[in-house]
Amino acid sequence: MIEVTVSKVAIDVNSKMPVIVLKEKGGDKTLPIWIGLFEAQAIALALENVKPPRPLTHDLAKSLIEKLNGRVDRVVISDLRQNTFYARILMRRNGEALQVDSRPSDAIALALRLKVPIFIDETVLDKIAMGDKPPIKEEEIEDFKKKLRDLKPEDFSL
Repeated sequence: MIEVTVSKVAIDVNSKMPVIVLKEKGGDKTLPIWIGLFEAQAIALALENVKPPRPLTHDLAKSLIEKLNGRVDRVVISDLRQNTFYARILMRRNGEALQVDSRPSDAIALALRLKVPIFIDETVLDKIAMGDKPPIKEEEIEDFKKKLRDLKPEDFSL
């Protein structure tokens, strides 16, 4: 297992989709994972330590885990199959070890709120590793942060 940190959240200029870039702690490998807009917003809010006026889904999950006397030890991006990443939330409750299947974006958003480490299975990182060249530019990151700050509830209506 290799510990990683969230390096960046931005919009991929080619796909126009949010992307999160994870960086190997103490190394130079990076891993981009394309995610949904809501998950990108949840991760960006956690990175900026912004507390929404009402709990978002990941805040609710955090509260449920804590109220049920659970403790998340870490999250692991555990597999890559057919261009889809898989993650697990490893936790404990009453001394019992539990594993919960998760999308990586949800696991990361929860990990940031609970301040627990994020890991990637080494075989996954080796498949995707990009060295020290992230796939996005700094101005794209700033543009995405601005878009997140300017979001209003009506932007999400169907």
